[in-house]
Amino acid sequence: MDYTQYYQSPIGEITLSSDGISLVGLWFLNQQHYGEILSGETAEKNLPIFAETREWLDCYFVGEVPSFTPKISLRGSAFRRRVWERLLTIPYGATLTYGEIAKELTPADSASTIAAQAVGNAVGHNPIAIIVPCHRVIGRDGSLKGYAGGLPRKQYLLALEKNPSLPQKFTLDITL
Repeated sequence: MDYTQYYQSPIGEITLSSDGISLVGLWFLNQQHYGEILSGETAEKNLPIFAETREWLDCYFVGEVPSFTPKISLRGSAFRRRVWERLLTIPYGATLTYGEIAKELTPADSASTIAAQAVGNAVGHNPIAIIVPCHRVIGRDGSLKGYAGGLPRKQYLLALEKNPSLPQKFTLDITL
């Protein structure tokens, strides 16, 4: 069984999900791939991991770099977990391209390469938005490419990390 709780962020309602110990999901309401890793049966419950995650999000949304990361458990294929683990190493305020991640994940002795599109697919299915910072992955030309929570949210998150005072003046136009 998985457990859920809700968090109201400056960019919309967020669903938190846990296996009872670790955070397994963090999605914006109605985002693509919402809840696809859940076990099927869920119940709302107060858990320590949810309090910890809310504390992390509160810190993040006021423009501070959280000093801790809630305990997470990544559910997905081995390849997707490799991509998500790489996302966790992208520093606050920094970005990488899909191609850069693909190149890093391609074994040196491999005759084939990992395609940027495969990385993009894994990034798009990230079940723990914001904390596993898929919003920090951009196109080769520096443009904002897809974001399961919507490009306006991606723009907001990147702006928040570049200039913590900017998002208070930022107008978010999200059409769901």
